Amino acid sequence: MPHPSLTLFHERAPVRAVRPEPQTSSIAPRLWEQAAAAFILFLLTGALIGPIFAPQQQELPALRLIWPPVYLIILGLMAVRARQMAAAWPAFILLALMVILALSSSLWSQAPDVTQRRVLALALTGGFSIYLGVVFRGAELPRLLTWTFLALGVGSLIAVFLFPSLGVHHSANAGLWRGLWYEKNHMGMIMAVGLIAASALLAAGAPQDRRIALAAIGVCALALLGSQSKTALIMAMLGGGLIAMCRLIARMGPVFGVVVVWSLGLTAVISLWVWSQYSVEILALFGKDPTLTGRTEIWAAIERMAAQRPWLGYGYGAFWVLDTEPMEWIRHETGWRVPSAHHGWLDLRVQLGWAGTWLVSAVIALTSAAVLFRLSGLGRREGYWSLAYLAAFLLLSVSESVLMSHQDLPWTLFVAVLARNLVSDRTT
Repeated sequence: MPHPSLTLFHERAPVRAVRPEPQTSSIAPRLWEQAAAAFILFLLTGALIGPIFAPQQQELPALRLIWPPVYLIILGLMAVRARQMAAAWPAFILLALMVILALSSSLWSQAPDVTQRRVLALALTGGFSIYLGVVFRGAELPRLLTWTFLALGVGSLIAVFLFPSLGVHHSANAGLWRGLWYEKNHMGMIMAVGLIAASALLAAGAPQDRRIALAAIGVCALALLGSQSKTALIMAMLGGGLIAMCRLIARMGPVFGVVVVWSLGLTAVISLWVWSQYSVEILALFGKDPTLTGRTEIWAAIERMAAQRPWLGYGYGAFWVLDTEPMEWIRHETGWRVPSAHHGWLDLRVQLGWAGTWLVSAVIALTSAAVLFRLSGLGRREGYWSLAYLAAFLLLSVSESVLMSHQDLPWTLFVAVLARNLVSDRTT
């Protein structure tokens, strides 16, 4: 008798062997809800507005005025879906724990006003994330993301070919595409997320979605290749590969699934050994120096600062505030004004210490378990988007500061994964 977990992928199993998960009884998102959600997602990507109005990445207080109306829209969306929001209480409890810890850090923060302002943003964008997770069920969320990132991809190609002063790097990284964003890595990351969403929509199998999914895959892949972002390319390959693997296991059956899982485990062990022995050569193969463009120096300096406040950190969102002591010390150590740790876990530790690190680790572990548990129902209906995005997000978290970000797309979509997998369709 096969292990029960292997029946998650077995599409040919008798109906009595695996009871299908009931479909949601909630009303599908209305057109105006889809438009509002797409607009908020656009703002969370950081596209266009910053590069146009603050081309030197300077902090302009006027740009903050964009967000109060957006927060009102979020509250309105949540109010319209009050019953579904109430059913998402497990996700709200986890969000509340993170918000409470972040707000408490204002008591010892290097910049209490900044911490309090960013905690408010963390809570409200977290509410939007839960809204996405429980309202856009099944393939509806990958469909929304596919349309949104197709538009962003087309906009980026227009910027590259018609407005190269905006869409192409001209000093550092000259000639590489940055599209509607400040730099190529950000564009690459957004396009990788679009590729994963479009691949999941294609895997979900609805005939009416095939053309738009293929169009988004083509546009996002072209933009990603133009950015030459190595991390984004690995993200897209990882996410797309997991979707393809799940579809293949579903077709071939549980025995094939056992072979694949064991093969992946063996490959992971071998890869870790190869990395431990030949990391310098591997980095050189990808055109990277052993210091990861100076990141190892940044990490060493931040580690020394984190050791001074190991348990609670320097305050949520406060470590990288200009002219504060930690920021100035890091600049002195590295010789330049470092904008972030370029490492999500290390950045989280200097903000909220080990308390924040353990809390977020527990949330991610719970989310991962829920995603794996629901592969037979929600996973198939959404084209395995949650699994693919979660894997890509975890990869991104070791190279970019995306954990508990207050206004950032990667964290927003992670909390959406948390909500949609913790909340049963029976209750929404």
